[in-house]
Amino acid sequence: MAGPLGKDLLGLAPLSADQLRLLLDTAVPFREISERTIKKVPTLRGATIVNLFFEASTRTRISFEFAEKRLSADTVNVAVAGSSVSKGETLVDTARNLEAMKIDMVVIRHSASGAARFLAERIESNVINAGDGTNEHPTQGLLDILTLRDRFGDLAGRRVCIVGDVLHSRVARSNIWGLTKLGADVAVCGPRSLLPNAIEQMGVTVFNRIEDAIEWADALNILRLQLERMQAGYIPSLREYNRVFGVTSARLEKASRDLLILHPGPMNRGVEIDSDVADGPHSVILDQVTNGVAVRMAVLYLLAGGKPELAEAAKKGNA
Repeated sequence: MAGPLGKDLLGLAPLSADQLRLLLDTAVPFREISERTIKKVPTLRGATIVNLFFEASTRTRISFEFAEKRLSADTVNVAVAGSSVSKGETLVDTARNLEAMKIDMVVIRHSASGAARFLAERIESNVINAGDGTNEHPTQGLLDILTLRDRFGDLAGRRVCIVGDVLHSRVARSNIWGLTKLGADVAVCGPRSLLPNAIEQMGVTVFNRIEDAIEWADALNILRLQLERMQAGYIPSLREYNRVFGVTSARLEKASRDLLILHPGPMNRGVEIDSDVADGPHSVILDQVTNGVAVRMAVLYLLAGGKPELAEAAKKGNA
């Protein structure tokens, strides 16, 4: 099946600004389903979706599962631990076996960059990238962007700074591609050891001091230090990172305007973000979680061939 986005959603880099707006606009009516007493519509009844997670991820997997079930799809979760994949089955074998089961969509999360594209090129089913290596995490980027658009309206000219471990972050890359296509000004801030080489070529501004980033930005998207991907030498210590780059209320109070605070989670409280900031009045972190389900519902709906103009009808259970 192929909808207005094409067959697959592998990243935000290939999408046009119009396709991004289409996704965001479609998510809005689906968000209302989560606020109803009966949180389900029959839009994808009969469709079978496999969540294929080669990496552990509680939040993303649960969010996709909620989205699938609220659209009435049949959902199968495959975790690599204990599966045939851990016994030596290759991604090609997995793809062929999934295709033989006549499934409709696959949501894949994998530690290797390009794994989602690899799978998409080998099966006819729709493939959704739920994060591949350090490449992209498109649905996280979309939910971040929707959260910003909810507060700012038009994103053109808005200043968003991505703070922290950009080097290991697929979320950062999806945010950069998506926000710049929609006209926002994007910056990054963090230790040079945690910024990719030639990051400026992605069209972003680089700040070496968190104080300068705070003074410049309208919103901060604060990334988790991905300690599991680091070997040694990226930062002297967690305490030192917090002292130099941590987003604290003391630093925010010195800003000339209030900033929106985002974090894709899970958070290292007291490291990249202090608890009083994460739980403070300008935090929209819980809004991001709510928008995550809505965005993923929109992606599933559009990839299945749903018509954008019928999203309101789908919300009411008539499409």
